Amino acid sequence: MSVADPRLARLKRLVEGLAPQLDLDIAIRLWDGEALPLGRHWSGDLALALRDPVAITRLLRRPRLTTLVELFAEGKLDIEGGTLLDLAARQGGGSSRGLLKKVSKLAAARALLPFLFGPGGQGGDHAYAGRQAARAEERDDKAQVQFHYDLSNAFYALFLDPEMVYSCGYFTEWSNDIAQAQQDKLEMICRKLRLAPGERFLDIGCGWGGLVCHAAQHHGVRAHGVTLSQAQFDFAQAKIARLGLADRVTIELKDFRALTGEWDKIASIGMFEHVGLDNRDGYFGQIRNMLRPRGLYLHHAITRPMKKDEKSFRKKRPEFAAIVNYVFPGSELDHIGGTTDALERRGFEVHDTEAWREHYAATTRHWAERLYANRAAAEAEAGGAKTRLWLLYLAGVSIAFQRGTIGIFQTLASRRARGASGLPPTRADLYR
Repeated sequence: MSVADPRLARLKRLVEGLAPQLDLDIAIRLWDGEALPLGRHWSGDLALALRDPVAITRLLRRPRLTTLVELFAEGKLDIEGGTLLDLAARQGGGSSRGLLKKVSKLAAARALLPFLFGPGGQGGDHAYAGRQAARAEERDDKAQVQFHYDLSNAFYALFLDPEMVYSCGYFTEWSNDIAQAQQDKLEMICRKLRLAPGERFLDIGCGWGGLVCHAAQHHGVRAHGVTLSQAQFDFAQAKIARLGLADRVTIELKDFRALTGEWDKIASIGMFEHVGLDNRDGYFGQIRNMLRPRGLYLHHAITRPMKKDEKSFRKKRPEFAAIVNYVFPGSELDHIGGTTDALERRGFEVHDTEAWREHYAATTRHWAERLYANRAAAEAEAGGAKTRLWLLYLAGVSIAFQRGTIGIFQTLASRRARGASGLPPTRADLYR
């Protein structure tokens, strides 16, 4: 499209008129290649790119977050020189609503309305296409899990640590790298569970096998893991063989609800988000039935803050709905009170609950930065659309953890029984 196009000229005048009011260290790059700074001192490195006028047309016709997500997936919108984390930092942490109040509605209408009648094109559909039912008997958990995890092991290796641990790290120092944080997390889980040689340990949703291998190598347990991801299963099997742990570690491609037997210790690390709130009592009931009396269970799960009542809590914000549809189908986040209530209803005694929100903000920041640094390899492995979606997802989740709109807790509980819990009088042994 020519620079002389009257629509483009009006849009440029609108952006140039906003710049003194916004005064941001960001630019808008239009589809003709010109960058329009949104402030007096643009550093020249970070820009929101409008690569096609179709993006404006579709946003005007359907002003929803899902439209934005699709446009990013298609590359019609993009962030040059960084990620959503960088945009948020340049914005100063303020609300975008405050920025919009500075826009003259009349000037915006004059500049944007001509785009309303332009060609909108057909957007791609990058969301999960299957049904996302609430109740366990109606859910296709395997399909939903594989949509999220089976992109390829090589894709995840581009941003995870060497052990492929895909859950919140534990930063004993904020300056630690992601590999150290994940090793410290695995060790902290084992210490909280007080794993001892010869114990039977179950990891529900074992991922790529990081925890079961660590527990067997460093704490002498006989570990078993279950996953619904074929890619994770294949990787974990190869890892167990490579480390010579076949006599102590086993993995199954199986729904945990089909498990039988009794275990001394059980962990669920970042798996509960897949379960669904209508199924939490059944979930904890199944875990209780597999634990020996006073056996320990470690529950590690992302949460949302509680609202004034359960009905209000169940309403999904647009940002969360976008994550569910495009990245994490079938997922729901509990509030910490709902989790502890359900644990107690299903026969557990809760001993400790620890918040790790800032640890997950740091973890997802590391992941987003690593994926951005490897984006060319990621696009070659999973395609441009998936890579752009995941960059939005990881950066957006990190911002949410920073701002406290989502959290994460580790909760240690035991199968309730009369008498002593068997835990030491203090938690000093965790930090030796």
